[in-house]
Amino acid sequence: MSPRTNDGEPEPTRRAFDRPAPTTGEPATDGPDAGTPVTDPGHPVRPARTTGPDAGEAAAGATDRTPSAPAPGATGPGPDTEAVTARGSDTGATETSGAVAPAAVAESDADSGTTADTDTGTDSGTGSAAVAESGAGAGGDAGRSGGAGSRAGDAADDDHEHGETHEAGRGDDRVAAVRRAGAAGRRWRAAQLSACAAMLAVALTAGAVALGAVRDGRNVPVATAAAVAPGLLASGDLDASITALQAHLRAQPKDFGGWATLGLAYVEQARTKGDPSRYPQADQALGRSLALRPDNDQALAGRAALAAARHDFAHALELADRALEQNPYSERALCSRIDALVELGRYADADAAVRTADERRPGVPVFTRYAYVHELRGDVATARRVLDRALAASTSPGDIAYVASQLGQLAWNQGDYASALTHYARALAADENYLPALEGRARAQAASGRRAEAIKGLELIVARYPLPGPLVELGELYEARGAEGDRAKAEDQYSLVDAWTAIARANGVNADLDTALAAADHGGRATALRAARDDWSRRHTVHTADALAWALHVNGKDAEALPYARQATATGYRNAAFLYHRGMIEKATGHAADARTHLAAALKLNPGFSPLGAREARTALETLEASK
Repeated sequence: MSPRTNDGEPEPTRRAFDRPAPTTGEPATDGPDAGTPVTDPGHPVRPARTTGPDAGEAAAGATDRTPSAPAPGATGPGPDTEAVTARGSDTGATETSGAVAPAAVAESDADSGTTADTDTGTDSGTGSAAVAESGAGAGGDAGRSGGAGSRAGDAADDDHEHGETHEAGRGDDRVAAVRRAGAAGRRWRAAQLSACAAMLAVALTAGAVALGAVRDGRNVPVATAAAVAPGLLASGDLDASITALQAHLRAQPKDFGGWATLGLAYVEQARTKGDPSRYPQADQALGRSLALRPDNDQALAGRAALAAARHDFAHALELADRALEQNPYSERALCSRIDALVELGRYADADAAVRTADERRPGVPVFTRYAYVHELRGDVATARRVLDRALAASTSPGDIAYVASQLGQLAWNQGDYASALTHYARALAADENYLPALEGRARAQAASGRRAEAIKGLELIVARYPLPGPLVELGELYEARGAEGDRAKAEDQYSLVDAWTAIARANGVNADLDTALAAADHGGRATALRAARDDWSRRHTVHTADALAWALHVNGKDAEALPYARQATATGYRNAAFLYHRGMIEKATGHAADARTHLAAALKLNPGFSPLGAREARTALETLEASK
């Protein structure tokens, strides 16, 4: 990230395309520079690829791949804790238990001038546990996830305690190789982070001036805005940093910068753990900051990130613009503005916004968004080049894991599974529990014919993070395998999507896109169409166009679906699922030649894009070829 002076103007910094390409494309894995955190990763909320941080990417900012999301995130984007919960009538109980208690705790803390300092996320596993317990309390059987649910979760927890990688089957040689190469660097980083923790304690005691405020070009004293360093928000130190902030805010409840940072930390915690119950707590903390200092850009930017994480992109754009009025160089606000424009389908405006951000605050958060905007236009070469530069500029484990996972997703979209697995290995070497990398690795394994490894990996994931994407992927792999009891296992996974959706909506998340995508193939067709129409009424993106087209198709409305299917592919975005959906709709409407073209293109681009969809595409193409 570019260093900044105190006069409100940035020091000269080279932008995304001004920078020379790295000679190796790989950042240092050892030595002092390898452990320096990148400030304010701001992971975009990418459209739901699981869904997207976001993810939300989302995600909060990530996210999403809203860009997580991730939501860099959203997924994203994004968000990513999944509970093995009951289905059917139990959903209502899940919704209540997953949302009310955290919100009540946050409200009580705000009233008393403190914040939640109980077991609400201070343990690295607590975020997912909160959702899991809500599902179990609703009558769910924690072992129903293909017979591996809770046992797989226990095994994953044991691995985490011993610092081992959660690798399915025979393990991933790529991860081991990267880890051996970077062992010295990781030991150095661990020592550095310990030193940072000690310095943090001193800073809290002394009431240091906020580095974030100075970095954004505003010479504003904020005692603890750096207590959760933005560069650590996506790292394993997030929970400990939240605990430190909570303790500080009990002592100094009028620290508006501390409240803003805590709110943003809750957003990031929701994104990385997939726990939407954090969003009401984030809202409380950010509201407290604005009550103490109206229109402070830190809280406004945090509110923009929160709105994006909840898929309220129109409000996110409004809040980002308000924050930029206060501070035109706010990286978080610049990135949230890009995310909102992308997710509203305003791609020309998003392109202009990302160029503005690249001029004002070039760095990893902007580079990843720059790449995604180009990917949506079909410019894969530019997207890859910018992500390579972002990876070369990444130093914190969180940034490395995020950017490497984006490179893995980009490679997977193009059917390059070997490269995708290499990138995911790089991400997992930086953070062995990084959900998008774990999920992406399983997808790439499945597409490469390593189905048993993919199933085992996804079972571990959904035992701790039952999110729509991994649940649907695992269910489809069970169906594709077709062993005794696999159909029932698959139905269990699809049912859990409804439980997650109920929890998300109870905490203010608009889950229409997730609902439409999952329900169209594995749920109620009417539900899918209703959700897709609702999402389209708010935003016109390629993802919502595709979801609406497919929901119309499964409801027998192919003539109405075809224009939306064409719109989904109009930007040049290279997505095999979109091409498959368009080809099937063209086949149903009698456009045989076009159907052959797009079904063949889908299978050529990414022959393993879906365990069931790819099989259906091959069957349909064979039928079309035979009827010529």
